Amino acid sequence: MTPLQLKLARTAIGLTIRELAQIADVAPSTIVRLETAVGVSQRRTIEHLRTILETRGVLFVEAEPGASATIRLTE
Repeated sequence: MTPLQLKLARTAIGLTIRELAQIADVAPSTIVRLETAVGVSQRRTIEHLRTILETRGVLFVEAEPGASATIRLTE
C-alpha cells in the first residue's frame, strides 16, 4: 500500500484522519506521516491499516509498469 493509496482509500470510504486513527488505535499524526511518506517504516501499522480498509470494501490495485498504484471499491 502506497501513501497515495492510503489517502485515496481513506477518503473513498469517507473516513477522516482522526476517524481512521481511532479505528486503528493509532495517533492521527501516524496517519498523516504514512499518507505523506514521512516515516513509512512502520510495516505492522501499514498492514493493520490495509486490513481495516479492505474489510470496509477497499481493493488495492498494484501498479502496472508505467502506471500508478490505485484502489477500487468492492461494495
